[in-house]
Amino acid sequence: MSAQYKETFDPESQALLSQDRDDTLSPRPSHRTFRVRHLLLAYTAGILSTVLLELFLCSHYSVSLFTGSHHQSPAYGDLASPDAGSTEVHNFPPASPTNVFPSLFPTDVGYAGPTPTGAEAALVATAPSYPLHTGAPHLLSPLSLEKNLSAMDSKPSFDIFKHWGNLSPWFSVERGSFGVDSGPEAPDTCRVTGLHLLHRHGARYPTEWASYGGPANFSGRLHNNAAGWNTSGDLEFMNDWTYKLGEEILTPFGRQQLYDLGVSMRMKYGFLLKNFTESNTVPVFRTESQDRMLASALNFAIGFFGFPYEGQYQQSITIEENGFNNTLAPYKTCPNASDRSKSDRGVAYVKEWAEIYLKDALARLRPQMQGYELTTEDVYTLQQMCAYETVAIGYSKFCELFNEEEWRGFNYAMDLYFWYGSAFGSPLGRVQGIGYVQELVARLTHTPIPVHNSSTNATLNDNPATFPLGHSLYVDATHEVVVLNVITALNLTNFAEGGPLPADHMPEHRAFKSSHLAPFATNVQFQVLSCSSAPEPQIRIIINDGVVPLTGIRGCPEDKDGKCPLSTFVDAQREIIAKTDWLWACHGDWSVPAGTAWNTTTGDPPAPGEIFS
Repeated sequence: MSAQYKETFDPESQALLSQDRDDTLSPRPSHRTFRVRHLLLAYTAGILSTVLLELFLCSHYSVSLFTGSHHQSPAYGDLASPDAGSTEVHNFPPASPTNVFPSLFPTDVGYAGPTPTGAEAALVATAPSYPLHTGAPHLLSPLSLEKNLSAMDSKPSFDIFKHWGNLSPWFSVERGSFGVDSGPEAPDTCRVTGLHLLHRHGARYPTEWASYGGPANFSGRLHNNAAGWNTSGDLEFMNDWTYKLGEEILTPFGRQQLYDLGVSMRMKYGFLLKNFTESNTVPVFRTESQDRMLASALNFAIGFFGFPYEGQYQQSITIEENGFNNTLAPYKTCPNASDRSKSDRGVAYVKEWAEIYLKDALARLRPQMQGYELTTEDVYTLQQMCAYETVAIGYSKFCELFNEEEWRGFNYAMDLYFWYGSAFGSPLGRVQGIGYVQELVARLTHTPIPVHNSSTNATLNDNPATFPLGHSLYVDATHEVVVLNVITALNLTNFAEGGPLPADHMPEHRAFKSSHLAPFATNVQFQVLSCSSAPEPQIRIIINDGVVPLTGIRGCPEDKDGKCPLSTFVDAQREIIAKTDWLWACHGDWSVPAGTAWNTTTGDPPAPGEIFS
């Protein structure tokens, strides 16, 4: 070790490391130093310590690891209070670990070796085909369901992971799913010159609040059943079951999803970073302040830029809270969004549909639980439990309780909820997505937002540092409801075909599927193209690798690759922006009746002359 290195070395590290290197500083005792009495005392102390430790562990685990019996509900143990949600909590990392010495474990010790870079990846431009995202690594589907399908069909086509609605892990939809028989790779004669990526956060634990269903709600109902309960048959595993789900934050699988998405986008669009090198700038990506949102954005950044990502981009973190304008959480500045009769219309449709598609499941499962009478809502929640447990801990026994038809019914229940709550059937669908559309138009045209009359944030959007224009790459992280708001605001009407969705049956063919549009880590790619076959720049929209037709946007032609002239697209969006009345939709005194007496397929509220009492 050189004298110069010793001088700059951390004092704590210097002292700790030197003990084994310099006996003159701390002489080591020889074996002769220890006498017989020392050994006897040490031996006795060891025995006492072992006994005390055993007593502590036995008493501790007899309480905290209790999972239930035939006399008491296993919904909650002593590891967590009912308010905390989970029965079994493993708090990691420890609050004050005893073996943490940061100075001994630096992340940069030098000696990195050669670090030359190579050319950026450009799969959308150079590869003969496009890599698709299939399956869900590290997650296990129900074995019994797979066996039943294999017995019926030598080539089972049913994938349970694709039938959980917004709780599905994202996957590449089949080519042509949205009506355009084209792939997401750059069309012939075209090259990608820009990308605007809008994506959802990764898989998370259940949210704090649920108006219907909700795993924590179900666990709470079991806990409040003082008489106790027990199960048999297919539900027998619940006698030893504990509720292991946290709340709101990303699961390990959710973290991986966003890391993988970042890698995927770098492999496809990494070449766009050359523009930043040439302009001596770095990209600005956006997310918002919720834990799962920020964690998603940072995991994406690690996948896209690698570690360390500092210096390669800037992360704008907007605030999700009442009183802060935010296009990534527009419901926080739209007062009518807090009125559940306006914003939560999907719940009534889900309840009606659940009574139909879960009728047989309820009759099958209810006799298998004694001491607690299962309801349709409970059985619906068991399906939610399957999805949440799988993306949280990798596998769920609850998944084996239902057959293929019942999973298709659950998927449609999610479609009903989001169609009427966030998309084309919601009276607040368009207005909550219009702020992002305003930002998109500003970025596409390299011009500031002229009027802030929506959820846009003037403080951030009018500052070229926090809302830069003229970049070729933008990445924004948001929630699934906002993705659906934006799809509605853009007027992608092919997804509205067949609506309003009925609650008394499941249409055989429907364009709106929440598992296709809003799964965990869903992503929308707005590609800007330069084509030798077209006189001006083109734009097209790709959702989960499926090309979307833009014919619902005024002036956009039918195109085999889903392209639309950029100027046509922008003009149509400006018209939509001008016609969207934020004040009326978000602050107006309007109401809609329950049920089917009033419906929308454009995501707009009733006009003033259509007010219902």
